[in-house]
Amino acid sequence: MSISAQIIKDPSELKKLALQLRIDVLKMVMSSHEGHLGAAFSCMEILVALYFNILNIKPLRPEWNDRDRFIMSKGHGCFALYAVLARRGFFSADLLDTVKQKGTIFGGHPDRDRVIGVDVSTGSLGHGLSIGSGMALAAKADGKNSRVFVLLGDGECQEGSVWEAAMFASASRLDNLIAIVDANCMQATGMTNDIISMEPFAGKWKSFGWEVFEIDGHNCYDLLNGLSKIPVKTGSPTVFIAQTVKGKGVSYMENEIMWHARSVTEKEFHTALFELESSIKLCEAG
Repeated sequence: MSISAQIIKDPSELKKLALQLRIDVLKMVMSSHEGHLGAAFSCMEILVALYFNILNIKPLRPEWNDRDRFIMSKGHGCFALYAVLARRGFFSADLLDTVKQKGTIFGGHPDRDRVIGVDVSTGSLGHGLSIGSGMALAAKADGKNSRVFVLLGDGECQEGSVWEAAMFASASRLDNLIAIVDANCMQATGMTNDIISMEPFAGKWKSFGWEVFEIDGHNCYDLLNGLSKIPVKTGSPTVFIAQTVKGKGVSYMENEIMWHARSVTEKEFHTALFELESSIKLCEAG
């Protein structure tokens, strides 16, 4: 498992990296016999685009004060974040093999006191955007150019605290705050809109004073093109509603609610590994 601390500009290379990192996550889940594969796979291209192109960070100086901040508000998808942080150079990728061992730093939700590169401990849904708003406000007050990116689940957006934060961010003119919604249309117990429909979803964000963009969350070109334009409008926070597929990359996991939180059998592991490796070969073949 190689480590890359380099910025990647080619969207096709980012796509290939996302597939490779899905294999890292798959192995972690197989080893630990637990984890949220569906949620981790749906946001992988988003994380890869951020960490290998967009975020102003220094992996060898993880506490650099002027860095951009990232908050994984949908903390249950953290195996994807662990894999990305390792490949980006925040810590040795060999540590990922310790996921089930006693004393491992890798929990079922990210812990900033244990995992280098994690800016905020998350897990209880609905709080990431509020924390991010405070961080963005502090950066403004300190005269810093750092930005704050918050990754939300679409099911998480049923939480009232999300919309309180959205109102505050707009009223505070936090154009250094960027929300990204991993809109895979599913949550733990069913389809998001069957449980509590939030339509018109984009319209709600617009009515709260946000600049709104709907993008393909698996298209690295679209992600780079959109995320590189921050701030989109002076004085306004921005949200990207990224349309994604739960379990993306493995045919039998895609759009299947059972893969919200489930380990894999030996047979399922090898089937998934074969599909992901085959997709990597296709990327390499052009």
